[in-house]
This record gives sequence, C-alpha cells and structure tokens, in this order.
Amino acid sequence: MANNLTKRDIVLDIYNKTGIAQKDVRVAVQKTLDAIAEALLRGDNVELRNFGVFEVQMRKSRIGRNPNQPEKDVVIPARAVIKFKAGKELKAGLRELDLKNLG
Repeated sequence: MANNLTKRDIVLDIYNKTGIAQKDVRVAVQKTLDAIAEALLRGDNVELRNFGVFEVQMRKSRIGRNPNQPEKDVVIPARAVIKFKAGKELKAGLRELDLKNLG
C-alpha cells in the first residue's frame, strides 16, 4: 500500500514542531481546508506561494464509448474539475526525488 499523508499526520507534525495543542492545530488545519474548498466551490483559484495553484477548469461535454457496447454512444456531460500546478520550489524538490524508492 502506498504511503499517504493524512490530516491527522499533518496535525501531529505541526504539534511536534510547535507544541501548540493538538486540538487547536486540528481546528486550524480544518479551517484552512474549509477555506480552500469554499474558494474552489465558488470557482476561484487558490494560490499558495511556494507550493502551487489549484485551478477550477471546465471540461466540455463529449461523446464517449462503452467498451461493452461499442456501437452505443454515451454523452459525458460538461463538468468542473480541479487542476493542480506545482509551484517553482515544489517542482525543484520533485526533480531531486529518488524515483527508484517510490515504486
């Protein structure tokens, strides 16, 4: 199974580095995530300097194919998606990542 960073891991990391009460850190992390989600749901982009940008983009409606019934066309409706563009410092860190130890 892949290593995943959870919200709990973030809270514990901040607590260990700052000594701020875990309850207060948990509230601050949740409020931060709520603010990001609210902005994205309004259609706003979220720019976090030195980290990256979350952008709301619209995917056009298109025709798809059902592999089990290739003769039938399926209409895939237009929808909003979130794209992430890594910032300069994050991209630089990713270039140095040891790809052999990821898989």
